[in-house]
Amino acid sequence: MNVLVVGGGGREHAICWKLAQSPKVSTLYCAPGNAGIAQLAQCVDIAATDVEAMVIWAREHAIDFVVVAPDDPLALGMVDAMEAAGLRAFGPRKNAAIIEASKAFSKELMAKYHIPTAKYRTFTDEAQALDYIDAQGAPIVVKADGLALGKGVIVAATVEEAKQAVRDMMEGGRFGASGSTVVIEECMTGPEVTVLAFADGKTVKPMISSQDHKRAFDGNLGPNTGGMGAFCPSPNYTPDIAQRCMEEIFRPTMAAMQAEGRPFKGVIYFGLMLTEEGPKVVEYNARFGDPETQPLLSMLETDLMEIFQACVDGTLDELEIRWKEGAACCLVLASGGYPLSYEKGHVIYGLEEVPQWATVFHAGTRKKDGAFVTAGGRVLGVTAVGTDLKDAVAKAYEAAKPIHWKDMHYRRDIGQVWVD
Repeated sequence: MNVLVVGGGGREHAICWKLAQSPKVSTLYCAPGNAGIAQLAQCVDIAATDVEAMVIWAREHAIDFVVVAPDDPLALGMVDAMEAAGLRAFGPRKNAAIIEASKAFSKELMAKYHIPTAKYRTFTDEAQALDYIDAQGAPIVVKADGLALGKGVIVAATVEEAKQAVRDMMEGGRFGASGSTVVIEECMTGPEVTVLAFADGKTVKPMISSQDHKRAFDGNLGPNTGGMGAFCPSPNYTPDIAQRCMEEIFRPTMAAMQAEGRPFKGVIYFGLMLTEEGPKVVEYNARFGDPETQPLLSMLETDLMEIFQACVDGTLDELEIRWKEGAACCLVLASGGYPLSYEKGHVIYGLEEVPQWATVFHAGTRKKDGAFVTAGGRVLGVTAVGTDLKDAVAKAYEAAKPIHWKDMHYRRDIGQVWVD
């Protein structure tokens, strides 16, 4: 099959890497891709959000299957547009992708169908939002309703910090239209776990659990980022909790979306908080997480193309999905200053010295004069599989040692709480 992957980050590199191993895939394309992806697939210079151009190109190049990976094109309806053009596409349609594109929608869905989550209120009026914060006190969570590159959630320790977040979103336009509506919710406590799951509209099959590290600096300090590293599985996610999540969250979410006339096909991301009352939903995403995808797909044994086809065809219940034993860890190497201001164009050294047992997924790179150079905030995801979490973490850090560029930054404590 001729397969097109839409996107150009570390997640898409991991998807292309796994699809390239499938005997079902004859030619692999990625739009727009990056310098690392170009080693596996033919990169196409079309923006991931350019729905019309992507559909035209896919039809002209006899693409048999399209994988829409990022949130923005899903929210814009790229899967719908591909299907309307007679193309098979993996990912939720626009009316199902709203589960991530609108936090207000997802909270209302959970309230209506009694899916456990934090208490909340939604606001379109700034003054009312500020009054609510005064009444509730802190800590409290402020969320931009729409997509905000993973940075639209502020866990405010003080009332003033929460109010400033509201002002920045609603008055200051920090996230554009995405912040014109805000969701304010109670601050839940407990370990956070991520569970991604394959879905075909009816059946949901969870992947192994994972844990992301969102803050920029060690000790979970600094601003939120798109993710500075991830590992899988999470030791917090016991078989008992997994069973509870399936019965109280995963299946009810699928049934709720079906009941709303929005059947979900693709990958659904459950961000969970393991509270004293039990697991609760922090957020939904409508696609693979980044960087969780990198360690997860490193652990996957089943042909990814087979899974994608089963999700589209509605036959996921017939497929056994197999995973490796052990654990995996992804360490994100970022540009100095990320997620705020940072420089691009620095030459990346040492990639050829990375051990063969590790995989380096490119997130923000390009080629210049034959060398890889930085082209984003998150630049590389060094990923390793180990016999257990301690081994996987040690291997990821060992593999990253030869890599360097000007002002390179990474966290030194990914997975460390489980290793020490």
